[in-house]
Amino acid sequence: MGDSSVAGALVPSVPKPEAAPSGDASTAAAATAALALAEAAGTRAAAAEEEGPADRDLLCPICMAVIKDAFLTACGHSFCYMCIVTHLSHKNDCPCCGHYLTKAQLYPNFLLDKVLKKISARQLAETASPIDQFRYALQQGNDMGAKELDSLMTLIAEKKRQMEQQESETNMQILLVFLHCLRKQKLEELNEIQTDLQYIKEDISAVERHRLELYRTKESASCPGSLQNKKLDLKTQVSHQGFQRRDALTCSDPPNSPIQSGNVIARKRRVQAQFNELQEYYLQRRRTGAQSRKQEERDIVTINREGYHEGLEDFQSVLTTFTRYSRLRVIAELRHGDLFHSANIVSSIEFDRDDELFATAGVSKRIKVFEFSSVVNGSSDVHCPVVEMATRSKLSCLSWNKYSKNVIASSDYEGIVTVWDVQTRQSVMEYEEHEKRAWSVDFSRTEPSMLVSGSDDCKVKVWCTKQEASVINIDMKANICSVKYNLGSGCYVAVGSADHHIHYFDLRNPSAPVHIFGGHKKAVSYVKFLSNNELASASTDSTLRLWDVKDNCPVRTFRGHKNEKNFVGLSVNNEYIACGSETNEVFVYHKAISKPAASHRFVSSDLDDADDDPGSYFISAVCWKSDSPTMLTANSQGTIKVLVLAP
Repeated sequence: MGDSSVAGALVPSVPKPEAAPSGDASTAAAATAALALAEAAGTRAAAAEEEGPADRDLLCPICMAVIKDAFLTACGHSFCYMCIVTHLSHKNDCPCCGHYLTKAQLYPNFLLDKVLKKISARQLAETASPIDQFRYALQQGNDMGAKELDSLMTLIAEKKRQMEQQESETNMQILLVFLHCLRKQKLEELNEIQTDLQYIKEDISAVERHRLELYRTKESASCPGSLQNKKLDLKTQVSHQGFQRRDALTCSDPPNSPIQSGNVIARKRRVQAQFNELQEYYLQRRRTGAQSRKQEERDIVTINREGYHEGLEDFQSVLTTFTRYSRLRVIAELRHGDLFHSANIVSSIEFDRDDELFATAGVSKRIKVFEFSSVVNGSSDVHCPVVEMATRSKLSCLSWNKYSKNVIASSDYEGIVTVWDVQTRQSVMEYEEHEKRAWSVDFSRTEPSMLVSGSDDCKVKVWCTKQEASVINIDMKANICSVKYNLGSGCYVAVGSADHHIHYFDLRNPSAPVHIFGGHKKAVSYVKFLSNNELASASTDSTLRLWDVKDNCPVRTFRGHKNEKNFVGLSVNNEYIACGSETNEVFVYHKAISKPAASHRFVSSDLDDADDDPGSYFISAVCWKSDSPTMLTANSQGTIKVLVLAP
């Protein structure tokens, strides 16, 4: 299979200005050089005009510089010796008056040389530094006695001593400033470390108390009312706390801890593997919780019923979810049409409102709806869709209505946005205002009749299923790759653009974005909301980014997958972000950790595909099942897999 057979839709990019042809470049360079020469000539002429007549008489008519080694001609003109000799080697005339002239008619002009030396000495005295003047006097061989030289040497030595002392004082001052700054910085770091250690100490105490409560509950449940067990419990408490303290110092398990299961050991290894990032997240959340507590001036506000501070409780939730899974396991697989045709590429895959059905769309010009349970529980790789709807053009995106189970919207390569009734298999509305390919469409979660679309015509359009024309039109300067409604509001829309930015609009005032998020280095291909305040974006710079749309700031950057030109899919849930890669792999990131938590590579199982280059395929669509570790993934070969996060 050739490369052309699996080529997907490329993410738009802002065109770069073309370089000028070589001929134009040389012309421009020549014009620049000519301009520079003209400016230099003008400057020299202006300088010559400012000089007095006497100064101009001292210039050589040939080189236009002060005469050096002056020689006089028979006709009475003075030149530099080398200048006039060079001239007479080609012509036998005076450069000034044109009279016949030979080298034999040249005579040294001693008087002019003496005048020029005096003028040069006077100019040196006016402009040169004392050192240059002193050096010039010595070079000229002026008469100077031994006493005068001793006096000068004494002055020079004293001046040298003063300068060395001043330089030493300056060096000491600079060193002292550096040491003070370093001390201040280290004290700040020490204060920060001491504060962090206090947080850790408080949290260790809170966790120990909670762990002891769990132990007491377990013991009382197993032997209720036993005095012996109570005494035993007290001894165990003392022993347990002693081991806990030693455990905190040695980072090892207490000797009386139960034999740990393989799952616990694996989770601890995951913690060690991502320890630095987990540490950074813990300290960030803990400091933020402490600051909010100071602002509210009441500890009880940020302490839950178990004695956990807000930051610790949040970190425990992240640690629990992050260490719970380490891989993606395949639970079902199906083929999407003919394996040997490029029209297998799935551009979009989406679950319906109840996660019972999922729809696929792509370059095959068909929307196929499958029953999820039959795909998962079926034994065959080939599954027939329960609904199939033909379209006029290749499809780029799908969006289910979250209120009406049978309503789904699509965008296609001709710029048409269509609303379908899955039950009747007919289009309900068709919007044809986009002038170029429409890349993205999305139904509002809070306003079921509203949807938004973005296109290569650099326009974002908001539609209402009750009207035939768009209700809002936003003109932008670059191609639109993705649009998405905020989960909690029908007024806010995020727009991913080929200008490398995410534009966040309030549709009540669409004339200008509320905020523009910058950080990606290439086109933003996808935007998705994890929550009302958390926005994830994907770009062809091979990164994902997490943003806070409430505080308008970046949160985290995720790296590990490869995405340089294709739409590879992006899907999010409350904790995890999934995306495809041009290495034919699916990557899953936890939103608190910048490195991948799990990945899965699509490997062809067909013998006929053995000669194909695996690198020619890429993941083209991903979709999480709501509130579930299960996800749907599809690649450019037409393979759809149901994956689930596993320990």
